[in-house]
Amino acid sequence: MPSDFTRRAQALRRNATKQENELWYKFLRRYPVQFYRQKIIGSYIVDFYCPAAKLVVELDGSHHNNPAQIEYDFERTKYLNARGMLVLRFQNDEIDYHIANVCNTIRKIVKQRIMEL
Repeated sequence: MPSDFTRRAQALRRNATKQENELWYKFLRRYPVQFYRQKIIGSYIVDFYCPAAKLVVELDGSHHNNPAQIEYDFERTKYLNARGMLVLRFQNDEIDYHIANVCNTIRKIVKQRIMEL
């Protein structure tokens, strides 16, 4: 029986934002290095995770600008960094208007991280 945390991750996948779906279906889903959506890492659920590159990709909407969310994101990033992961954050607007740049950045970082690890 799945935990509440697992059910929450599944619900987040089913109810993904427009930008999450766009990045997933247009780029990450078929990327030659595997990515996971709404991956549980410790007590957090990240938007996208590439274990081969130890890379987390987060897409941030406007709610990430409030002080409580900024603090939560900071603590989560600190936790992930302490476990050797790099966290890339993109604003939803970047997906809406500059998805090619976002994809190129992810591609470059994955290649760089895999060569380093």
